[in-house]
Amino acid sequence: MPVFRWVLIFLFVSVSAQAQSSFTVTKTTIADQKAVFATVEAANVVSARTRIGGTLISFLVQDGDEVTAGQQIAMVTNPVLAQQLKALEADISAAQARLAQANIDFVRAQTLVHSGAISRSIYDQAQTELSVAQSTLKAKIAARDTLTQHINEGAVLAPISGRVLTTPVTEGSVVLPGDSVATIAEKNYVLRLDVPEYHATFLHVGDPVRIDENGHAAFGKITLIYPQITNGRVIADASAPDTGSYFVGARVQVWIYAGSRPGIVIPETFIDTRFGLDYADLKTKTGAIAIPIQRGAPQPTPSLPNGVEILSGLTPGDVLLPPGSAP
Repeated sequence: MPVFRWVLIFLFVSVSAQAQSSFTVTKTTIADQKAVFATVEAANVVSARTRIGGTLISFLVQDGDEVTAGQQIAMVTNPVLAQQLKALEADISAAQARLAQANIDFVRAQTLVHSGAISRSIYDQAQTELSVAQSTLKAKIAARDTLTQHINEGAVLAPISGRVLTTPVTEGSVVLPGDSVATIAEKNYVLRLDVPEYHATFLHVGDPVRIDENGHAAFGKITLIYPQITNGRVIADASAPDTGSYFVGARVQVWIYAGSRPGIVIPETFIDTRFGLDYADLKTKTGAIAIPIQRGAPQPTPSLPNGVEILSGLTPGDVLLPPGSAP
């Protein structure tokens, strides 16, 4: 049977130990684990950049804030663009006046040409001036819309959803197009493992890893193994739940698979510690008896998060009862 990496076979019980109030000891294959340090890294770090040059007049986020893609995080203004917009507004007003006058002249010429008071060429000239006035007004309005859009691009938007890592500029800074105003780490963080070369042969994509934090074990899996060995070290990436709550760059202790061996693992709830000694209540034909056992290292897995290795005192086939069952 192929090694399952974390545990080959783990305590085949038809019903959970809590439901049966008993536990049948079996021989299992335990994964040897090695503790390594992993660094919390962002899968992608993207810069939020300016699209126009000018002065940074407002900054809406600070280091550590969470942002969503498309959210405005800063505003850049350029006084030159504002003056150009005012000039275009004036040009549009003048073009509208010229269009109104050209329309009046065309209507008058249209009336006079029918009565023969003016020549056909004068009528054609009035019609041409009306068309030019209309086109000029449309051009000015399009130029204003383009400039308005250019001014609106002063809003600096978050390119991705994530957490703001750094803000290298402050309000009042003069920036150029393409300058970075913030770096944003995408929320799906990874654990970057630094593993000795000797253990590289044991690493496989999909292998489970265990993260110990605040006395609790969480489980993830290896998602990527980098094919290059540098200074006797192998780099691998692992995913784990709730990594978004970590600080980027934080170091976390991670246990990885480093071989396997046979052993006995039972739930910690079936161990009774009295006066510094560990006991387990063993079921017998006449009742139960407390026998001393030697506790080993914790061996938590996703299926048995409170698993503990037993070094001596138990044999496969023993049936354990909850503490207090023996007299």
